[in-house]
Amino acid sequence: MRFLPAGQISTNESPQMTKDSAASTRQAYLLIAFMWVAYFLNYSDRQAIFSMFPSLKMDLEMSDKQLGLTGAIFLWVYAFGCPIAGQFADRFSKRKLVLLSLIIWSMVTIATGLAGSAVMILSLRALMGISESMFMPTAIALTANAHPPSLRSRAIATLTTAQIVGTIAGSWFGGWMADRGEWRNAFFVLGAVGLLYALPYYLFLRKVNENSTSESNIISKRIAFPVLIKVRTFLLLCTVFPIFVFGLWLLYGWLPTFLHDKFSLNQSDAALNATIFVQGTTLIGLLGGGLIADSLYHYTKASRLWLMTTSLILCAPCLHALGNSDTLNSTRIAAAGFGLFSGLMIGNIFPAAFEVVPADTRASAVGFLNFFGAIMSGFAILFGGIWKQSLGIDHLLSLTAIGYVLAGIALIVAIKNLFPNDYKNAN
Repeated sequence: MRFLPAGQISTNESPQMTKDSAASTRQAYLLIAFMWVAYFLNYSDRQAIFSMFPSLKMDLEMSDKQLGLTGAIFLWVYAFGCPIAGQFADRFSKRKLVLLSLIIWSMVTIATGLAGSAVMILSLRALMGISESMFMPTAIALTANAHPPSLRSRAIATLTTAQIVGTIAGSWFGGWMADRGEWRNAFFVLGAVGLLYALPYYLFLRKVNENSTSESNIISKRIAFPVLIKVRTFLLLCTVFPIFVFGLWLLYGWLPTFLHDKFSLNQSDAALNATIFVQGTTLIGLLGGGLIADSLYHYTKASRLWLMTTSLILCAPCLHALGNSDTLNSTRIAAAGFGLFSGLMIGNIFPAAFEVVPADTRASAVGFLNFFGAIMSGFAILFGGIWKQSLGIDHLLSLTAIGYVLAGIALIVAIKNLFPNDYKNAN
């Protein structure tokens, strides 16, 4: 079945055309639903391990540096895989790539439950990085192509809520199982669910015409990199995004352990407190930011960039407070504030990039943004492990907050001086 972008209505429609349009819109919404479940499993599988650090340290005798490397190695391999996967997604079948990615990362998740040493854990995390890198650029581009620009932020924001829910569920489930001495079974369960989901996922995806968009041609016959490096606004996004995700992944990787040590929480309670307040309000920020950006898009095409600027400026004091609050309740408030404002960035970074890059390079654009973001994210988790005892997570969060403010200022300059010309060239 061929489907039009959700919300796109043609004039002079016959009854049959109107019926086809309604079916097309329904198909686009179903696409988000099926992709959401896969994205949820993606983050559940990758995040569960961060809530198990105390158990891994005890059972496998892993050092803090090795624990930091479980995130760093995953993210670094993931980073290098994303641009390659993005180029493949722009040139070949997006449906096959997302399905293959789900199957492989689910198998790797199961294998992680069999690991008997730190070396095996780190090797499997590298394989996880390869398998999951095929999903993100492809899924975002596939979703964006099914929706017109005026609905794109809310569509991608809705999809990205799976990242939030997956982080909460995976972190809590991993910590809960680890507290019961069942951390290996946690990986077996998560991987098995992914393999079971592959069948209905495949049955739906085979009906999707992935090339149906408002643009006439989205199958790329060119190498994206030479095109993307000429877009100055996009290059700035490739600088700003890593600064943002450094703080994000510092929290993802080390906040459960930080709360475990600082407030003497058990692993499941630490994991829940580290995720529910950040991710719960991120969900609100994501959906609200998508709606606001799409509404403001009618007044300024830079609406997504302005919301990203707001996100960085308001997240900065929350990051500082997160690391330096004296009570668990005040830490929860800071975490909730960071989550709310970070949602504005997460939901708009990719739609903002799509405003300034050609339509046939979208998956590659996501891939390159993820490349730079994941490289920096890996350092965030690694530095957390290396400097945990010396500099401290609290001081590292305060330094990151300064970086957020500087990145916000850079975006304001770009909106005024770079965006107008790049938007014109892309559209």
